[in-house]
Amino acid sequence: MCGGRGSRLGGDTEKPLVAVAGTPMVERVLAALETAERVDDVVAVASPHAPATRDRLRDRDDVAVIDAPGDGYVADLGVALARVGRPVLTVASDLPLLEGACLDRVLDRFSGASLAAYVPVAAKRCLGVSVDATTTVGGRAVAPTGVNVVADGADDERTVCDDDRLAVNANRPRDLRVAAALLEARDG
Repeated sequence: MCGGRGSRLGGDTEKPLVAVAGTPMVERVLAALETAERVDDVVAVASPHAPATRDRLRDRDDVAVIDAPGDGYVADLGVALARVGRPVLTVASDLPLLEGACLDRVLDRFSGASLAAYVPVAAKRCLGVSVDATTTVGGRAVAPTGVNVVADGADDERTVCDDDRLAVNANRPRDLRVAAALLEARDG
């Protein structure tokens, strides 16, 4: 999913193309998808809010692009789901620390019902990144990761992932700084 406005992030660059440690976030997410053992095909959902992202992705041989109207995440996801089969792994393009192993672990927890992945709010606060939405799973305060599996049927499952690589959604400038520092510490 790479069609949001990124208004909370600020700046002139489309959110998916904002670089973290020199690499656009959408490229980092695509690299994670490519290294995930359980991911077969990659389809990007772009909108009129991110035309440069859409054009960049169309230039790639390994990504199919679906044009969505840009009416919000849920509406754009609905357009995509009408064109691809289920189950489908959905991943937000603002996860600069994401790695294929993280995605494989979420997919390992998939049992047939739609699955939403969460991280503990305490982990996000410890890292110093923004917390925009919360809920409770198993008595723990958790936040959505931006990684889900959408399947047929109404049953939904939730999983809590204690993995900092899923905890950093780059929604605000501070989140970008934290992600860059964590990548530098990991790669440096």
